[in-house]
Amino acid sequence: MLWNAILLAFREIRRNAMRSALTMLGIVIGVAAVITMVTLGRGATAQVTADIASLGSNILHVRQGQRFRGHGGVRSAADPFDLGDVEAIAREISAVAAVAPVTSQTVLAIYGNENWTTSVTGSDNALFKAQQWSIEAGRQFIDSELRAGKPVCILGNTVRKELFGTQDSLGAAIRLGKLSCQVIGILEAKGQSTFGRDQDDLIVVPVRAFQRRISGNRDISAIYVSAQSGDITGKVKQDIELLMRQRRHISATEEDDFHVRDMKELVATVTSATRVLTALLGAVAAVSLVVGGIGIMNIMLVSVTERTREIGIRIAIGALGRDVLRQFLVEAIVLSSLGGVVGIVLGLASCAIAAPMIGVPLVFDPVIMVIAVAFSGAIGIIFGYFPARKAARLDPIEALRHE
Repeated sequence: MLWNAILLAFREIRRNAMRSALTMLGIVIGVAAVITMVTLGRGATAQVTADIASLGSNILHVRQGQRFRGHGGVRSAADPFDLGDVEAIAREISAVAAVAPVTSQTVLAIYGNENWTTSVTGSDNALFKAQQWSIEAGRQFIDSELRAGKPVCILGNTVRKELFGTQDSLGAAIRLGKLSCQVIGILEAKGQSTFGRDQDDLIVVPVRAFQRRISGNRDISAIYVSAQSGDITGKVKQDIELLMRQRRHISATEEDDFHVRDMKELVATVTSATRVLTALLGAVAAVSLVVGGIGIMNIMLVSVTERTREIGIRIAIGALGRDVLRQFLVEAIVLSSLGGVVGIVLGLASCAIAAPMIGVPLVFDPVIMVIAVAFSGAIGIIFGYFPARKAARLDPIEALRHE
């Protein structure tokens, strides 16, 4: 009986092909929208997670001032760090692999007739280890350059291209404000960060050279710490906080005037936010499925009215009310399920086109496709039941009189 109902449903769909296609359109658009939004959202989550993870799962950033608290909260002013703090972390916390001082300033870099405004960072070789940077050409700083604060520098790829173009930059002298320094190395290109910042738009100089010739003070604005493994960053974070509280003479009743950010926490926060956004987009797209279900109910009601005489004949020759109910219910389910299948194909095609355009990977999830088809079938049952019940309850005498 079920197979006969399915065959009858396909016959009715073929007989009113245009109307059936327009009826399925709402389901097609809804399923395609859900799959597209969820797939692209998951791709964006994967891209953001990978970008942040590329910074290192074992990295901690120590910065002055408190974290921002609440809506519109402010971060209190605090004394900067100094090289003594950097040396103390490296000396007293055994689980760290690298500790790098970081202090930066925006400076106009000049070479010949070319100039480029960029960020100049004062640090040492530990920065390259902590940030997982490789030297593409040239070399890192040597100990004598770091101790004496010699005017040498290592360029990011963006700065190299802007100042030198295709020329060889190694050994050239460039001017950073009033400081003339020699280029000794080029950093390997990293591209844009997750937050849209060009990671290659920087120049690194020895921290003492930066303090003496650019900033004019001994302040360190941040300390980058690389733990020996990503599994112990929580313990390293606690140790750094205790050490900094001691060095900065913070009493037990006072809040920290610094904060330590574990990059794993940032990954978890951003991933959670993108997942919520993906769920929201999927929910908005799912609204169109409900609209499509209303369209199916409307057309099925029209179909019941058109086929009233046919229903009366079927009941008159022995068909039961449940047979008529089954026939119209199956027809609604077939319509919505076909729309779901077409919607999956359209959604996958949309993802394949849109993902490269917005720069995210394709992350197909078969579960979403199964849920989309199941949901479209459920739409057929829910919105097809009322018209089917109306057909099953028709009085055969009145139905046969219907013109």
